[in-house]
Amino acid sequence: MTQMQLLRAQDYPRMAWKNGGGFTEEITRDNGEGLDGFGWRLSIADIEESGGFSVFAGYQRIITVLQGEGMRLTVEGEQSRPLLPFDAYAFDGQSQVSCNLLGGPIRDFNLIYAPQRYRARLQWFDGTSRVYSSAPTLLLFAASGQVEVAVAGHDIQRLGVYDCLRVDGNQRLLELCIQGRFCLIELMLR
Repeated sequence: MTQMQLLRAQDYPRMAWKNGGGFTEEITRDNGEGLDGFGWRLSIADIEESGGFSVFAGYQRIITVLQGEGMRLTVEGEQSRPLLPFDAYAFDGQSQVSCNLLGGPIRDFNLIYAPQRYRARLQWFDGTSRVYSSAPTLLLFAASGQVEVAVAGHDIQRLGVYDCLRVDGNQRLLELCIQGRFCLIELMLR
């Protein structure tokens, strides 16, 4: 049976980065505690200054700038394109990664998942969208102040900025009508 849970940004727990260089607000995860044992994890981080990223061996990462001018990553010695707001970028979690901020502090959005356990798809939308998914787990992350989500058979969900709607146990083709700027993440077990 499909279950929906609305996660509010003000309730996200705050935890130190693995490398001790800053803090993350954890939105949600599949299981585990702290920085161990999860198959996937969704979070927001504030990056105050250029520097190194934590290593997550055995994981894939997808990062998106939410606020600020942007950043450029150096992944295993190779520079990325400039990463501007709402431009997702994927890299191997065990890579040596550092960032160079493009004009001051930023806030970013991170999906970290174990590719041997999960397949993941992340997409950004803006405006009015009708999307369909048969993924067992869906995460809808609001990047604007008023995001409305209509799912057949459920009440309309209203999300504030950085709130997240988590849908678990989906076993059918689900139709979602969404208005606002949001990210849709689909997670499927391998």
